[in-house]
Amino acid sequence: MGRYVLRRLLQLVPVFVGTTFLIYLLVWALPGDPFAGKCGERACPDAYVARMREEFHLDENVVGQYLRYVGNLLQGDFGQTFSGTSVGQLIAAAYPVTLRLAIVALLIEAVIGVVAGVLTGLRSGGFLDNVVLVSTLFLISIPVFVTGYVLQTVLGLRLGIIAPTVSADASFGELIVPGFVLASLSMAYVTRLTRTSIAENRRSDYVRTAVAKGLEPRRVVGVHLLRNSLIPVVTFLGVDLGSLMSGAIVTEGIFNIRGIGGLIFRSIALREGATVTGVVVLLVIIYLLMNLLVDVVYAVLDPRIRYV
Repeated sequence: MGRYVLRRLLQLVPVFVGTTFLIYLLVWALPGDPFAGKCGERACPDAYVARMREEFHLDENVVGQYLRYVGNLLQGDFGQTFSGTSVGQLIAAAYPVTLRLAIVALLIEAVIGVVAGVLTGLRSGGFLDNVVLVSTLFLISIPVFVTGYVLQTVLGLRLGIIAPTVSADASFGELIVPGFVLASLSMAYVTRLTRTSIAENRRSDYVRTAVAKGLEPRRVVGVHLLRNSLIPVVTFLGVDLGSLMSGAIVTEGIFNIRGIGGLIFRSIALREGATVTGVVVLLVIIYLLMNLLVDVVYAVLDPRIRYV
């Protein structure tokens, strides 16, 4: 198991270097003046531009800039904005809220998606199966912002069950409805993925053998069928955490949540390259760590995988 994890860790190194270099190149090497609009409607003085370019090392080769950035990143320094604010502080202020929102969304899509998928996979073709298939197709067809505005209007403004916007504290209770909105699309995919996997594995030889041995139906489903059917679902859920965090811009905007999505939107609008780079690099790290976690879960679910 140790060699398996070490091999996966070593595979992450070139991926991290390649993705972060590409991100840095796209943000900082694009043509255009990064200081345009920093001095209002007038062009910035040459002395100001020269000082800022020197301070942010923009006159150096992009490879040298990247190596300097990675060196600082390894020491926990995400850099500074053009106004001198620490990017690390901005991320530290916004990250916990988005992380809570993503965890709530992930739990909703995992619990509802897997339960609905198992029930419909075991009773494919029945009434419940048809209801779930129509419901998931409905969720897949509707854009997330429509789902968000409908729930906000009905539950918040019409019925008064929830607050239309989330407070600055953003507790887990306040994030349930925004989390459902954020998870709605992925929940539909998890349901269909689980349903298909269960329906396919029900006809496998090892399931028929377990039934022929006289095992209880609950044990056949819980130990034999579900364990093998969850491998593709775990893959989807693992990589989806990063997608939920990076794709929270719309949901955070609807419910006025001060998280990573809003920080990225404001940084792009203000052309704050350091903030955009820092947030995106953090999301890459989350993607890689979740991918490693998925690989470890793979090995637990199916020990044969660790020897491949």
